[in-house]
Amino acid sequence: MSRRRRRNDWIPGAVITIIVIMLSVVFMGLLAMTKMIPTIYMLIIGIVLAVLAAIIWLLVWHTRYTGRFIGGTIFAVILVAILGFGGFYINKTRTAISDISSVTTEVTQIAVYVKSDDAADSVEATKGYNYGILSSLDRENTDGAVEHLKSEFGTDVQTTEYAGLTELADGLLNGEVNAMLMNSAYLSVYEDMDGYTDFGTKVKEVGTVDVETEIQAAAEETPVEPITTANGGKVYTVYLSGIDTRGEMTAKSRSDVNIIATVNTDTHEILLVSTPRDYYVPLSISNGAPDKLTHAGIYGIDVCMDTLGMLYDIDINYYFRINFGGFVKVIDALGGITVDSDYDFNSGNITGYHFNKGENYVNGEQALVFARERYAFQEGDRQRGKNQMAVIRGVVKKALSPEILTSYSSILSSLDGCFGTNITYEEIAQILQQQLSNGGDWTIVSYSVDGTGATEKPYSMSQKAYVMVPDYNTVDKAKSLMEKVRNGEVVTQEEADAPISGSTDTTTSTESVAEPGTVAAETQTNTTAADGTTTDGTAAADTTTQQ
Repeated sequence: MSRRRRRNDWIPGAVITIIVIMLSVVFMGLLAMTKMIPTIYMLIIGIVLAVLAAIIWLLVWHTRYTGRFIGGTIFAVILVAILGFGGFYINKTRTAISDISSVTTEVTQIAVYVKSDDAADSVEATKGYNYGILSSLDRENTDGAVEHLKSEFGTDVQTTEYAGLTELADGLLNGEVNAMLMNSAYLSVYEDMDGYTDFGTKVKEVGTVDVETEIQAAAEETPVEPITTANGGKVYTVYLSGIDTRGEMTAKSRSDVNIIATVNTDTHEILLVSTPRDYYVPLSISNGAPDKLTHAGIYGIDVCMDTLGMLYDIDINYYFRINFGGFVKVIDALGGITVDSDYDFNSGNITGYHFNKGENYVNGEQALVFARERYAFQEGDRQRGKNQMAVIRGVVKKALSPEILTSYSSILSSLDGCFGTNITYEEIAQILQQQLSNGGDWTIVSYSVDGTGATEKPYSMSQKAYVMVPDYNTVDKAKSLMEKVRNGEVVTQEEADAPISGSTDTTTSTESVAEPGTVAAETQTNTTAADGTTTDGTAAADTTTQQ
């Protein structure tokens, strides 16, 4: 070998080493951008990469040492591949979390409905129609849609106002108006109203006007930061909203799952408080008129947060919306979860599923059926709320286990369209960083408030329906449990499950009514005599609707 070639034989090794160093710097930059990795871990990873780069340089710095050079080159290729794959997944993680975080807008879909045999097949085709609208319910969004139609048609739009949903439906079906303009979330309300269960088959949607609004809970007018504990931890109060929407995550819809999570990152405790969907409480926008809690979602997730804040005397500034229909993908990506059932039962809403009392290992579809079921239980929706919290508990425990490393990519992919939150990326990253720094298991305690079944006319409905009048003793206990978690006190499941002395509602004298469709309702029906009295001599309950 010539002297010149010997002088230049370090160049290939230098190029290999420089490539390794550059990729290491990029990798470290990506790690830093996640804001999730504790400083000490960043230092350790940086030192390890520097040592590996030095070893590679020592192996490849002269090509004349063929065996060492080849070994160093192979080592460098392996390290480059690891850095490449690592960088890819780091960026994928950042993107997945960014996509579900910082959601600050919501869409109200105001739909144009005509009779099913109407020739119109688009919004434009209804130009010149007389539109039926609700006189007060969701009026601001309806007026916005009317203005949009005026602009689109270039002419005035004729409207006729109706006091409620049944009057609006009758106006369309009887030919008083040619079309109706209504929040699409109301359509599902008709399905369980007496005389209107098939209304959806008698009309067709020819288009929608999307009205986008900012999500801002009343408490955000004076922003409430997470409570900082003495040890530097944080306490978050988060509203978990469960929906079964087929549209966008940002579309307003009824919330069938209403859980408040109080999270103390210092004590590693999470308290889940479930509120039944039929809870009969004033909405923040109803001027004191009670409504089913589930209807709050029609008016926006901020109304849900404010309504629950009024009920529990707390400020809720964070929400986490879960699409339970898409949740199947997440659980399947996790490889299934373990849920604990209070009862041995067969599902009533979807046949073919059986769950044992105690632990059940379930896939996504089975978990969804478990979380939806209410007809098989005496307690109906109250037990469904407990089962939903059991599913959430199972997902959290599985997500914190080392097993997720084997399916990390599929888990990240499954998040799309399943979650949405106004918690910022930085706050999520801070929680993950603290978990990596401190480690440790989390304790998850669940509690459900209770009430008494009754027949009342909710704010959002035109007729009486089944509701649950709150038992304020259970509401007060929920307040107490939340306060303990916020203050760093340990709350056990035994404490949450302990019975409350004298837990009956004293604010309403309404006779107890069983939730329609449940085992309790069937029992109540079977014990009603032909003369309209029950076997215990009391008058039978009024016919109710459940929605």
